[in-house]
Amino acid sequence: MVNWRQMLRESAASLNYYRRRSLVTIISLAWGVASFIILMSYGDGFKKTLVDGFEAVGQDLIIMSQGQTSLQAGGMRAGRRILLDLEDVEAIREAVPLVRAISPERMIGSIQVIRGTREKEFGLRGVWPEYHIIRNIHMAEGRWISADDNRQRNRVAVLGAMVARQLFSGIPPVGEEITVGGMRFTVIGVMDSKAQFANYDRQDNECIFVPYNAMALFGDIRHPNFIVWTPVAGTLREDAIRMVRATLASLHRFNPRDDKAVFILAFSQFRHIIDGMTLAAKVLLGFVGALTLGIGGVGLANIMLTSVIDRTREIGVLKALGGPRRAILGQFLLEALLIVAAGGVIGIAAGAAVVNWIGVMPMFGSMPDSLDGKGDLVMGLSASSILVSTGVLIAVGLIAGMIPAIRAARLDPIEALRYE
Repeated sequence: MVNWRQMLRESAASLNYYRRRSLVTIISLAWGVASFIILMSYGDGFKKTLVDGFEAVGQDLIIMSQGQTSLQAGGMRAGRRILLDLEDVEAIREAVPLVRAISPERMIGSIQVIRGTREKEFGLRGVWPEYHIIRNIHMAEGRWISADDNRQRNRVAVLGAMVARQLFSGIPPVGEEITVGGMRFTVIGVMDSKAQFANYDRQDNECIFVPYNAMALFGDIRHPNFIVWTPVAGTLREDAIRMVRATLASLHRFNPRDDKAVFILAFSQFRHIIDGMTLAAKVLLGFVGALTLGIGGVGLANIMLTSVIDRTREIGVLKALGGPRRAILGQFLLEALLIVAAGGVIGIAAGAAVVNWIGVMPMFGSMPDSLDGKGDLVMGLSASSILVSTGVLIAVGLIAGMIPAIRAARLDPIEALRYE
């Protein structure tokens, strides 16, 4: 019967005897484990930053704009231009229960904004109160547009984060007045900054938001540029789109199967691109990390093979005295696993220390006019990276240790005793 306690003592004594060689191998494995953990932590942070930057555009955002019919319907010719109407928004709200929140959106791409002696050009958007739910808008200061603001056409404005910074330079904007296109508005709130890379016009940080009805000061509001909405659940998105299109088809007398009559874009359809990018990055980083671990495994195999050669006569004596093959196999494999365990513990500790030391790396947050580090890549130690690195390390250790162990167990005792 194999005495594992005795084998463990002999393995520890052997590693201590060849301590310089063992130490170099442990350090190489620890370096591989630490590199793997750091790379996987970077991949996790990259994925989160990319997904957050994409989702900042809205909560399952769906936008609609004018289109042109491509099918005949009810005696009406194809090729008619379909303009969205403000009444369409109310009709959809009442007829489609699968729509969670909806808002018309009237836009001016660039308009003169004055505050004191400062004069800038920003985007202007007239929206309903529900808009902040649809577009993932959170407030840093003040409040969002209310139903009363819209109903009474109050001249109030919510500033994007970059707008507030450029106009007020740190002075609290809430309660102050600005002139937008020659009209005076009172600032009621400042939007929290967004690390947003998906959008369909200017980024929200660069825009001013006012009540939709107040946009009548700048022109006709009967026909919104866009209607934006979000479904009650992602699983019901397609059903909601079909019901919305059918409602618009009834109002504007076009074929409900005519996808070109009204342009409807669900931003969720681009999510697979983001998922593909993050998956490719994580696979690449994981491959590089595994390759680094593999190089450490090659070093371990070489060290163990060298140990077998150096101890050939010792192995011959053990076999001549009746030592079973499995005992010799187990001893060399145990030595390899001890080295792997030491390298793994040191590597995990070093990787965790480096990840915590790096903490945050610039990504979208390094772009001009970004605020508060939004969009930075935050590295954090994850259980998955530790588990994966441990699994890869064990596999590398078993493979690298098994080959020399098998070679040692198969040595002929007579030839081993003759070895010089």
